Amino acid sequence: MTAVLGGLLIASVLAGCATGAGSPVSGPSAEPMTESDEPEARKRARLRIELASGYFEQGKTTVALDEIKQAVAADPTFGPAYVLRGLVYMRLNDNRLAEESFQRALQLNQRDPDALHNYGWFQCRQGRHQQAIDLFARALASPTYGGQAKTLKLKGVCQINMGQLPEAEGTLARAYELDPADPVTAYNLANLIHRRGDDVKAQFYARRLNNSEMANAQSLWLGIRIERRLGERTAAEQLAQQLGRRFPQSPEWAAYRRGAFNE
Repeated sequence: MTAVLGGLLIASVLAGCATGAGSPVSGPSAEPMTESDEPEARKRARLRIELASGYFEQGKTTVALDEIKQAVAADPTFGPAYVLRGLVYMRLNDNRLAEESFQRALQLNQRDPDALHNYGWFQCRQGRHQQAIDLFARALASPTYGGQAKTLKLKGVCQINMGQLPEAEGTLARAYELDPADPVTAYNLANLIHRRGDDVKAQFYARRLNNSEMANAQSLWLGIRIERRLGERTAAEQLAQQLGRRFPQSPEWAAYRRGAFNE
């Protein structure tokens, strides 16, 4: 199974995923609510969710949940509150309440791309891969959605989990075109290309990632294996020095030391 850049993936999924307008849609011609239209209850709910998002990103999960509860009390129809509540319960490993939250957000607005994106990732994590792909497709179909790259990234990761590696490579390549700075996309794309044997192409993505501040033990170890297979011993040694210096306790450094380049 192709490895996924774990810690960075979690951060990229959780950061800023519940900030959409999320107002209910009553029909095809309904217009989204803007701040000038907001009643007082909606303003209070929105401000609570802005606070909750900040607490959530800081790891203050219970404080974020308290803010969400107050947002829902102020305006039970504010979709982003339920999206963020779903993410909180995902972090707390309460799958029942997470799913209920995402479903409630979609009851309020079935076309909310943030809700579709995050519910898709929830489904992928539960092993319901086809349901996840369908939700991602619905999010990507939104003409006003600004999160295409992040949804394509998660779709690609889900396709990896499904064993659909050629499809995943194509999806991740599209995500990379939209956001070449995303480390999860770069790592998984480089890894897939390396696994199918095109190390010249894989080297391009791995080097760009490893020359950035987002490099970690997994990306350095991948870079080492790519450079070695291309006969670039000096480049491989430079990456190994970084790996040993920055991540001396990592499994990747242990694998390097025992010469496990083909595991």
